[in-house]
Amino acid sequence: MNHAKNSSILLDKAIEELSQLPGIGKQTALRLALHLLKKGEKTLTKFGQTFVDMGANIQKCKVCQNISDTEVCSICSDDERDGTTICVVENIRDVLSIENTHQFSGKYHVLGGTISPMDGIGPNDLEIESLLDRLTEEPIKEIILALSTTMEGDTTNFYLYKKIQPYDVKLSVLARGVSIGDELYYTDSITLGKSIVNRSPFTPSL
Repeated sequence: MNHAKNSSILLDKAIEELSQLPGIGKQTALRLALHLLKKGEKTLTKFGQTFVDMGANIQKCKVCQNISDTEVCSICSDDERDGTTICVVENIRDVLSIENTHQFSGKYHVLGGTISPMDGIGPNDLEIESLLDRLTEEPIKEIILALSTTMEGDTTNFYLYKKIQPYDVKLSVLARGVSIGDELYYTDSITLGKSIVNRSPFTPSL
């Protein structure tokens, strides 16, 4: 059976690109493309330029590895935040989730993933050395391990515990208000906020 084709090759190309986004099927992509087309050339140009600018100018913060418009992100450069407390997270989405709780006033360190031998991800693939560098360069008193409560998250926690042990810092984990097996991003703000406030000392279990 032949697949239905649109009368415009350009519209087909737009649908193809939009449908590559997570959770976007061909019908949703068609609806989005037609919506943008209806908005007119000015809106389409602004929409496209936003993503061009993002791709060209967003970079990693040289301190915490979070995304940033500048060499050092706005969180790391904020003198009003507590520079003695670092919250270690898996990815950028987790930073946004924790910020939405309004319960954490320290700074962050983004690992860029968790240790997962099944996926070929080892410690050297993560931003662990840069975290250890911060322990010698900054007046850090506490590290909060805010990784997902999965096997990979627990493995990474234990590895970080072994690496951080020689340093004179307090090591904490989120209170288990975050259910085992949950990813941080999908935890509601109230539960996540309470888990940060009620964090407990890390106890190695591997």
